[in-house]
Amino acid sequence: MALFALKSPALVKPDFNEILSATSSNPSDFEHCALEVFKFQYQHNEIYQSYCMLIGKNWKEVNTVKEIPFLPISFFKTHKVVSGSNGHKLCFESSGTTKTNTSKHFILNPSTYESSLLNGFERVFGPAQDWVILALLPGYLERKNASLVYMVNQLISKNKSGEGAFYLNEIDRLFEDINSYLSQEKKVLLWGVTHALLEASEKLGKQSWNNLHIMETGGMKGKRKEIIRPELHQLLHKHYGTTHIFSEYGMTELLSQAYFTDGVFTPAPWMGIQIRDIRDPFSVLSPGKSGAINVIDLANIDSCSFIATDDIGVKTNATQFNVLGRLDNSEARGCNLMLA
Repeated sequence: MALFALKSPALVKPDFNEILSATSSNPSDFEHCALEVFKFQYQHNEIYQSYCMLIGKNWKEVNTVKEIPFLPISFFKTHKVVSGSNGHKLCFESSGTTKTNTSKHFILNPSTYESSLLNGFERVFGPAQDWVILALLPGYLERKNASLVYMVNQLISKNKSGEGAFYLNEIDRLFEDINSYLSQEKKVLLWGVTHALLEASEKLGKQSWNNLHIMETGGMKGKRKEIIRPELHQLLHKHYGTTHIFSEYGMTELLSQAYFTDGVFTPAPWMGIQIRDIRDPFSVLSPGKSGAINVIDLANIDSCSFIATDDIGVKTNATQFNVLGRLDNSEARGCNLMLA
């Protein structure tokens, strides 16, 4: 689609399934879709519109993706960030140091999230129905509103034989199940919090599971000293005996994920990544230069699709990126945060 000049804020909500189809089949449609979502959210998201006005950004001046303002992620802690007035069906909540120090993401249409997570996963790993997903997610399972638990549960539910489960303190049963499924030549994906994956293998010893696939969510959550991703993946390889190790980048405030394969994160086609200058948050850096990560997630139709995160990263090319760590004084949170 040809780029166009904005004429007026959109009154009709863009359809995410149309966005998913357009961006998946033709990446050049991403900018058009992002601008359509921006117009809608400027009109229907009171918090986002107020922020745009506060920084002096008039919607009439926005004609490219690089000109779209990004809402600081901290607003999800202090405001109800929604586009429209329909009642929400779900509320995802982040972990926090206190019950009032959490981000809340209000979900008006759960099917949008389910469509995004399923299509994003299957683009990288193939049909979810073919996978037996075993989830080791302590710290998330104990919380009622963790988006990661909801996401993994959705993927588990797609298994054609009804196989897959969550494990909390049942490490022996988890390892028995891994051995059983692998012996049946099933495709097994162990989805785990980083510190829990390491603790489990230390408890039961090194394994030789050449065909096991591991999805680590990154970060030690204060349980261990943070390490860089290559070192972590070496440890997991050493402990589990597999080279099939992946990472997921996601967070409470997003409804889409990027997956780490072949040494780099690749976002879903309906996502976009910008790297902003830490000293000038309205300046976008070119690939190869590190700075803070801005995320466009067009699945966030009903909240805000343009989020300035507190993560540090670098783009390796026009679309792919790596996560390097956190801004100083930022709370450790989200999925797949490593130290630079």
